[in-house]
Amino acid sequence: MRERTLDRVRKLLAKAERTDNEHERATFMAAASALMAKYGIDSLPPAGSRQTPGDRIVTLPNPWAREKARLVSLVAQATRCRPLLIGRGDGGQRVHVFGFAADLERADLLATSLLLQMASGLARVRLPEGTTAVRAYRRSWLLGFTDEVYRLLCAAEARAESGAAGTGTALVLADRRAEVERVVAAHYPKIRLSVPTTSGTGYRDGVAAGRLADLGRTGMSAGTAPELM
Repeated sequence: MRERTLDRVRKLLAKAERTDNEHERATFMAAASALMAKYGIDSLPPAGSRQTPGDRIVTLPNPWAREKARLVSLVAQATRCRPLLIGRGDGGQRVHVFGFAADLERADLLATSLLLQMASGLARVRLPEGTTAVRAYRRSWLLGFTDEVYRLLCAAEARAESGAAGTGTALVLADRRAEVERVVAAHYPKIRLSVPTTSGTGYRDGVAAGRLADLGRTGMSAGTAPELM
């Protein structure tokens, strides 16, 4: 069942990548994200069974390393993982992601696909006439893309959880979140929160691109990511 579900997701995303029709692309995106969210619920173990959270460190290279890291972090957060930006190292910005195996797998698939889509989307961007702060525009576009993708993923997850109401899912999810937080606290007893700011004018255009993003494709190995120019 697991492999069949993931195969269906890959086929939907392949169709989305082959079409130039934005409405078709959005349809394939919605179907793929819904399947991935359902897969996350179906992968939950029975109440009372024990699993141990795992973790992985992903390194995002320049250019736009911090913006890439933010995308990876929010995708992980939307798929019930706990990401922490741990700073520069190994040639880029590092994100330490904690979570259970099925959720780490989902975050891996989605982040890889969305990094590629964000790169190709940014390459296609035509700057509005009169734009002088090019880098600020591009950065705000990236932030807008990421925020919209995060919103769409969270909505898909919420629908999947709602559809499983009455089966003890909420209790299992709460227990798993608490277990992940305990593992994170053991690694990082002091965590500082930060919120990115932007001064560019590309945020709204990035949101529009994120709305049409195709939520998932192939896996991302730790330490690798596509280039954003």
